[in-house]
This record gives sequence, C-alpha cells and structure tokens, in this order.
Amino acid sequence: MFSGRNARAAALPATLSRSWLLASAMKPELFDTALASEADSVIFDIEDAVPAEHKSTARDAVVNALRDGMTGWVRINDINTEYWADDLEALHGVPGLRGVMLAKTEKPEHVTLTAMRLAAGTPVLALVESALGVENATAIASAPGTFRLAFGVGDFRRDTGASDDPMALAYARAKLVVASRVGQLPGPIDGPTLTDSDDALLEACRVTQSMGMTGKLTLRAEQTDTINHGLAPSDTEIKWAAELLDEHEHGGGSRDGSYAPRLARAQKIRNLGESYGLWTS
Repeated sequence: MFSGRNARAAALPATLSRSWLLASAMKPELFDTALASEADSVIFDIEDAVPAEHKSTARDAVVNALRDGMTGWVRINDINTEYWADDLEALHGVPGLRGVMLAKTEKPEHVTLTAMRLAAGTPVLALVESALGVENATAIASAPGTFRLAFGVGDFRRDTGASDDPMALAYARAKLVVASRVGQLPGPIDGPTLTDSDDALLEACRVTQSMGMTGKLTLRAEQTDTINHGLAPSDTEIKWAAELLDEHEHGGGSRDGSYAPRLARAQKIRNLGESYGLWTS
C-alpha cells in the first residue's frame, strides 16, 4: 500500500496548481517521494521519461500505484504513437487518476478523442510542444475536454530553432495565455527551467508570471517550493491587498476611476493567498 500525499496540495484545486512535478514512471520507488514533496500537482510520466521497450512495464507501475492509494496525473504518449490507445485503455476508470497530460497536442481533436476514451469528466492537460500546436492553441483551448494548456519548451525549441531567451519564447507564451483566456481556462503552465540556482529559477518564475502564466513544470522535487513561492502573491502584494480591503471595508481610500480594478486585484490576491495558506501569515 502506497502512502504519502502532500495534504496541502491534495486539497488544492488543480486550477490553482503552481508547481507541476514530472515523476518518471521508470522509478516507482520514488513515487512516494514525489507525492510527499511540496508539488501542488504530481504527474507520473510514461512518455518522454520511458524508453519504448519499457512502456508497458512503466504503465503498469503507474496504474498499480493509482489503484493502491496514490493520486496524481499521468503524462501519456501522443495520439500519433502506438502507445496512446494502450495508455488510455489502462487508465480508464482507475481510482486515483486526477487527469492526464496529453503529449504533443497539435489539434483540438487530439484532446477530444483522448477525453472520449477516459471516464466521463476526466480532465485533459494539453501539452503544446510545436509550432503547429501554438498556432492552434485557441482551438485546442476551446476543445471539449481541455482543462488547461501547458508549454513544452524543449520540444518547441527543437521544432522552431528558438533559443531559451525569454524574448524568443514570448510569442508562444503569449499565444497560450490569450488562448486560455478565450477558452475560459485557468492560466497556462510554463515549461521547466533546468538550473541548480534558486535565483535563476525565481527569475524564470518572474518571466512566467509576467507573461500571465500561472503554473510551471519541473523535473526536480527540490524546485517545487521555490516555484510555489515564485508564482504566489508576494508579501508586498498581500500587505497592499490587506490594507486596501481594510480601507474598503471601513469606507476609506480614494474612489477614483482606478478604484474598481484595484479592488478586484486585491480581492484576487486575497483569494489566492487564502488558497495557498499565505493570507493569515
């Protein structure tokens, strides 16, 4: 029987998940460690992390874990592979499955066909990893079954030749943000940052947040806490929001044309702060 689940993260709606930890299905002995981490959401990876000859074994390990008390998402193989249908058949109706991440999503029907093979209501995270996927992002975000968009930075860069400079990736990130808004989805999830530096990771989170993205993928459990802090309201923002809301409650503060937007932002910060356990602190 598997144990362990970050209680805070387990209670957090996936719409608000900031850190998304990819856990290799090749190492089921580390599943407990991933679920006990500070990750808001954990994704068991049976796609990129698993060589072709081990797909079946890795898939079985994930299914068994989800049947044995674990909860999590699963990154499945893309629709153009021979493994996609087997992944969905094995995961259909499995207790503990929070949703699937569909690799290399390029068209809206990729999501819809995936959702149709899962238990009704199972959310599908569309991982967009190519130029075609980015250009079709609005249609993907509006497709039945799409829960949230995620940006596969590495494969996108290989597809397009773009560098990792934020300016080079700004169009793709903005496209996913606008598409998510049009599709009435939560903010999209940015790709991972491969670094050992907390400062570099926080700077990457600043870029993520400035673009309007609200989550970030990671391959390392030790990065999850930094990502959570980097994508949460800052202490300064919480202090500002608390003061404005207190003034509002007592009828104070300037009520010029900017008041309504500032009040709405303060209320959003309060709601996020409460969800992440930061407001009372």
